[in-house]
Amino acid sequence: MGDKGFKALPPVFCFVSFILTLHLVYGDLSYSSPEEMKRGSVIGNVAKDLGIDIRTLSPRQTRVDFDGNRKRYCDINLNTGDLITTERIDRESLCGKKPSCVLKVDLVLENPLELHRVSLHVQDVNDNSPQFNDNLIEMEIWESAEKGSRFSIEEAHDADIGQNTVQRYNLQKNDNFILAVDNNKVELVLENKLDREKQNEMNLLLTALDGGSPQRSGTVVIHVTVLDANDNAPVFSQAVYKASLPENSPPDTVVINVSATDADEGVNGDVTYQFGHVSDDDINLFSIDSKTGEITVTGVIDFEERSSFEMRVKAKDGLGLTSYAKVMIDVTDVNDNAPVIYLKSLTNPIPENVSPGAEVGIINVQDRDSENNRRVRCSIQQNVPFKLVPSIQNYYSLVTTGQLDRELVSDYNITITATDEGSPPLSSSKTVQLSVADINDNPPVFEEQSYSAYVTENNKPGFTLCSVTARDPDWRQNGTVIYSLLPGEVNGAQVSSYLSVNGDTGVIHAVRSFDYEQFRSFKVHVMARDNGSPPFSSNVTVSVFISDVNDNSPQILYPAPEGNSFMTELVPKAAHGGSLVSKVIAVDADSGQNAWLSYHIVKSTDPGLFTIGVHSGEIRTQRDISESDSMKQNLIVAVKDNGQPSLSATCSMYLLISDNLAEVPELKDISYDEKNSKLTSYLIIALVSVSTFFLTFIIIILGVRFCHRRKPRMLFDGAVAIPSAYLPPNYADVDGTGTLRSTYNYDAYLTTGSRTSDFKFVTSYNDNTLPADQTLRKSPSDFADPFEDLQASEEQKPPNNDWRFTQGQRPGPSGATGGPEVAMGTGPWPQPPTEAEQLQALMAAANEVSEATATLGPGTMGLSTRYSPQFTLQHVPDYRQNVYIPGSTATLTSNPQQQQQQQQATAQQAAQQALPPPQASAQPEPPKAAQTPASKKKSTKKEKK
Repeated sequence: MGDKGFKALPPVFCFVSFILTLHLVYGDLSYSSPEEMKRGSVIGNVAKDLGIDIRTLSPRQTRVDFDGNRKRYCDINLNTGDLITTERIDRESLCGKKPSCVLKVDLVLENPLELHRVSLHVQDVNDNSPQFNDNLIEMEIWESAEKGSRFSIEEAHDADIGQNTVQRYNLQKNDNFILAVDNNKVELVLENKLDREKQNEMNLLLTALDGGSPQRSGTVVIHVTVLDANDNAPVFSQAVYKASLPENSPPDTVVINVSATDADEGVNGDVTYQFGHVSDDDINLFSIDSKTGEITVTGVIDFEERSSFEMRVKAKDGLGLTSYAKVMIDVTDVNDNAPVIYLKSLTNPIPENVSPGAEVGIINVQDRDSENNRRVRCSIQQNVPFKLVPSIQNYYSLVTTGQLDRELVSDYNITITATDEGSPPLSSSKTVQLSVADINDNPPVFEEQSYSAYVTENNKPGFTLCSVTARDPDWRQNGTVIYSLLPGEVNGAQVSSYLSVNGDTGVIHAVRSFDYEQFRSFKVHVMARDNGSPPFSSNVTVSVFISDVNDNSPQILYPAPEGNSFMTELVPKAAHGGSLVSKVIAVDADSGQNAWLSYHIVKSTDPGLFTIGVHSGEIRTQRDISESDSMKQNLIVAVKDNGQPSLSATCSMYLLISDNLAEVPELKDISYDEKNSKLTSYLIIALVSVSTFFLTFIIIILGVRFCHRRKPRMLFDGAVAIPSAYLPPNYADVDGTGTLRSTYNYDAYLTTGSRTSDFKFVTSYNDNTLPADQTLRKSPSDFADPFEDLQASEEQKPPNNDWRFTQGQRPGPSGATGGPEVAMGTGPWPQPPTEAEQLQALMAAANEVSEATATLGPGTMGLSTRYSPQFTLQHVPDYRQNVYIPGSTATLTSNPQQQQQQQQATAQQAAQQALPPPQASAQPEPPKAAQTPASKKKSTKKEKK
């Protein structure tokens, strides 16, 4: 048995062979191609055959469309223009036994719309072998059969057509039968009579061969049984039966009735019917009654799927003898298919600025029915700016009929209706949704023609004045509005220095504080611009009005403000009550009620003599002037505005009641009183301040003295050294034998004549001073003798030689010379200073020390270094210069010669202290302290006594 398909094809079918027929009138192409081609095989180059530029295939959205819902058997290569196969093409499944199998496709190009009908003729390939309906054919033949008797055999079936179908049969060589074939009718012819005694049964091999290349074949075995009795085969009334069947016929519909007769009687004459060779598809559509031969419908008959059927019917008697007949059924079309609308192309969204008549879509309408049933009319509703224009073979172009405006209508639902011409007519509809794309064709529009903003002066920067709003009906960025201020000047400055606008919200803010007195209103221009391309904009005027605030006091023009000039009004003594004396003239920079001024007399020399007009400012006499009235009159007038809060200004009006102009020079005295009164106030304030300071100072001095008086102290009649017992524990004694740990060491002496604790700085030790732990400390008993000597002495001794100063060293005018007593050191002690001079000397000394200390900047040594024994006086300046000694007119100086002499004396003294002191040596007498004012008073009392 042969199988469906093909294993090898001759070279003639290995390449695409096509016949190109170009119909210039209709613009159609015809290609011929064998079936069973591989996917991707080239059928033909449609771009070259139609003269289309390959570069335009892709931009014009070139494509291949098939009728109905068929598979896409082929497609176009946009890069090469070739028509290639995309699916396996089987001619037998597409066309069956039809001699011509044509596959029609549409080649569609857009912009502009162009349609080409391509007919693909599918050529048959010998891919099917002949097949018999049964693998074994049973035949019973009587041995009495005459020579030349014919016995029908069902022919073989081949799905191919033409030369590829069954062309001939071969019967295996035997002694009794030969094969007779006539118009595909196959019969066994008895050539020699049968002899059952020799052979009661036999097997014959029948082979069917097609004409394809390579040739295919099919075989069947015929089993012949030889019987003893004679019989007749059934005979059909017609060799071919034809019937017509409408499609969609319901099941059990009778198609045709076949009949066959048998000359035998009894059981041998009973005939049964059955289908011979029928395809699998047909066996489910029809059935035959085995007794009556009636063929009925059992499946769905669809004209669009198959328009005709051909089948074999077999009649068989009781003895097994058979005969065959052909039944041909034609299916008639019924308008059972409504038109189908296909949207082949659609431009969505559509720009709103598209011109009328522009093509926005391509519609294809198909009806599977035939003849008038497939004729279709298309229509569209009337309320849309679109229409359908017939194009090519059931193709329609959807075009615009007017100008589109997205701001009015942004979306369209277009309903397309297709109706065929069948009876009854069938129709279908399809809704196409179209969106209109926005184009920036609308500028922003402000909600108001102009805007006004009101703001009070002295506003804070950033204050919101108003808000402007513009609407743009465009979409997205085309409708996004941005606000900005147009350049301009306000009062000579850029508008941006006064106002700012929020670019997103349109809120206008004040950049600075406004002053109503500078300008009361101004105008700016705000621009609203969208983000389209190109952008559109519009402008609006914003008027800013500044309202007044009472921030200006009244300004008096007459009389002139106090201090600028002296103005006096002369009032006649004979002036009567109500006479106009003068007038106060004032203005206010504010406006409205803030500038309404009222005048009031605040103070006057004679309150009942003059009055002032509240609104006019006119000063008039209230009564007649009498002789008792003072000639000099002073009025203080207050001018108030009507603002909230009210502001005011005052002025002085000087009036002179006199008829004689000679008295005019005395007018200056009027102002003197005022000036003297002011001077007196200043003097009182100064006196109170000085008194307060003096009392505070006295309290501080008394407090300090009280604190000193509470401390334990020793009073002596003469100047003595302070014992070391009264010094801090880490310091050496200061009687000239020890040293301090710091750099500065001084001898301190107290006086017994007063309680003021006056002291003086005498000398400071030099750089060779020994540390405190290396000096010889004195016991308190060492001070006994000096104290006794001081108590025994009642007269004041003259100072020793260490306290003698030259004339140049004494304070006072340069060139002053002292008497011979001073030079010799034997004269009286200089006159002691007062307490004020002592205090001045102390403050001067402290100032000198403070200034010297300030010279030690951050780069100097720390306190721990400066106060160490190794740190000497050469590291710091000598602060003994210009130090005033209380009770003396001398000042200490530090010239190099004196320093050298002092260093030598200090070295000798240190050497003597290192040795045990001799018993005979007397304690050196320290110099006496200078007299204080207290001690001076005591000495004066003694002299009086």
